[in-house]
Amino acid sequence: MTYHVHGVSASGNCYKVRLALEQLNLPHVWHEVDMMNGATRTDEFRKLNPNGKVPVLVIDEKTTLAESDAILCYLAEGTPLLPDDRLERAQALQWMFFEQYSHEPNVAVARFILQFLKQPGDPRLPDRIAGSYRALDVMEQHLATRTYFVGERYTVADIALYAYTHVAHEANVDLSRYPAIRAWIERVRSQPRHVEMPGVDQ
Repeated sequence: MTYHVHGVSASGNCYKVRLALEQLNLPHVWHEVDMMNGATRTDEFRKLNPNGKVPVLVIDEKTTLAESDAILCYLAEGTPLLPDDRLERAQALQWMFFEQYSHEPNVAVARFILQFLKQPGDPRLPDRIAGSYRALDVMEQHLATRTYFVGERYTVADIALYAYTHVAHEANVDLSRYPAIRAWIERVRSQPRHVEMPGVDQ
């Protein structure tokens, strides 16, 4: 099976999917979406995802899957990236829900405003940056005594949180105060078949 992915290479949510596909060595074709010029709002794209957002995983001619963390769980099923243990799987999901509810809406939005919209004076930025630090504080406390987020091994929870954390500086968020997070970033980066996320202007 060859998957088709519709996404934006410089988006952290899309990067999660690409990283998992690469690390699981799953055949795939990437379709770059011109999000900034309205490509996700076309009727053609909304047939793939009525919500009009990337990424979208095309599984077969009749089946698509949206939402980055749902795609991660689908791809990782039956692999070491998704824990078999009931509690550990729930813990992985806990961190993925945290990422989408407390982390991504702050770090990703601040990065989007600064890197995609190029609007450093946007009035939303102070609140988004403050929220980013709150989320990172939680992560730092957890990682202070752990190697990875769940079960002391690399899982989908790490992929989900790594995507925007490792580019937090692009959201004007300073990681220098977070030694445990910085060490974890290097551990994630050293995983086999790791690929870098392209910059916004690449």
